[in-house]
Amino acid sequence: MDSQYHIFSPYRVCPLGAHVDHQHGLVTGFAIDKGVDLYFDVRSKKEDGRGESLVVLKSETFTGDVSFDIAAPTLVKQGNWGDYARGAKFALQKRFQLKTGITGTIKGSLPVGGLSSSAAVLIAYVMAFAKANNITLAPFEVMKIASEAEREYIGLNNGLLDQACIALGKKDHLLMLDCESDEYRLIPKAENMPEFELGIFFSGLTRSLMSSDYNLRVTECKTAAWIVQAYENVPLKTHDKTFLRDVPETMYRRHRDEMPPRFARRAEHFFGEHKRVREGITAWETGNLEWLGSLSKASCESSIHNYECGSPELIAIYNAMLTTDGVYGGRFSGAGFKGACIALVDPAKKEQIEKEITEKYLEQFPQYKNSFKVYFCKSDDGARFVEG
Repeated sequence: MDSQYHIFSPYRVCPLGAHVDHQHGLVTGFAIDKGVDLYFDVRSKKEDGRGESLVVLKSETFTGDVSFDIAAPTLVKQGNWGDYARGAKFALQKRFQLKTGITGTIKGSLPVGGLSSSAAVLIAYVMAFAKANNITLAPFEVMKIASEAEREYIGLNNGLLDQACIALGKKDHLLMLDCESDEYRLIPKAENMPEFELGIFFSGLTRSLMSSDYNLRVTECKTAAWIVQAYENVPLKTHDKTFLRDVPETMYRRHRDEMPPRFARRAEHFFGEHKRVREGITAWETGNLEWLGSLSKASCESSIHNYECGSPELIAIYNAMLTTDGVYGGRFSGAGFKGACIALVDPAKKEQIEKEITEKYLEQFPQYKNSFKVYFCKSDDGARFVEG
């Protein structure tokens, strides 16, 4: 496209650290070489007679054009794909005066679901609006602003994991983020590590996190922390300031059997995942893909049984992965209600992996014959302006 600027904002996959970012846990992830492309021009005063403060957007995925005034106060959500652009404006407006809009087209390279396309889109808009208004933002600031847009405007109570992978990611590096302190490490691939790629298996079911049990699970985790603290007579904070990370595991173990089982399971997942992430970093640093894969499988088992997410479709893909040669391990991607599964795979066995998993899945769910998709991708750098 013949535009002034082009931003590539990657999707992300997270081998370990499922459902713990919103509880201030430890998470890991990669930016991948598939994502969102935003092509745009900065508007000028006389453009199409409507002035420089207008934002005019087209999407190659969704129908209808979106337009709004970037200088005006942000309107409430409109319930369409333009809400992500409005959310980016909303979060930026809290910090900066915005005067100049853009004319742009956005497109995604994979189906929506499980790869955090919403965070990728938000980051692209934050970077574009900052560029148009001569605002310089470090990747960490882009990540924070996009996360605020998703929580406060879109209304999804997620942590920083998605935005961190997308904004900070680096090719052939595993990102480890501590969601309590916001400290992060980019850990290079070990020299002795065999080649691997990331398999992505789309169930064919699309999803909306807002209509899934995502926010309910967040509340259950916070309630689990509250229950343990109440048993211990620890002064309680308001729900929005309560996190499982604030509860020592020994304290939880003392009260696990007295707690309502639903809340004990949520806490069990959190503490188990914390341990798996720490072990997974060692596996990555020592080039041990089998170990990393087995931890990713254990993470998915806990997501199914302790966190209780996963549609029958996702569980079928996961079970198919378990018995397929060349798959080191994997788990549900994203919130794990519909979306996709991801796996660490041996690139030499890609064709056979795709064939086997497709056959096993469609045997159970033939209705997704036209929408089930398999992709293979590699790690990549984070969101950036593309030259030329």
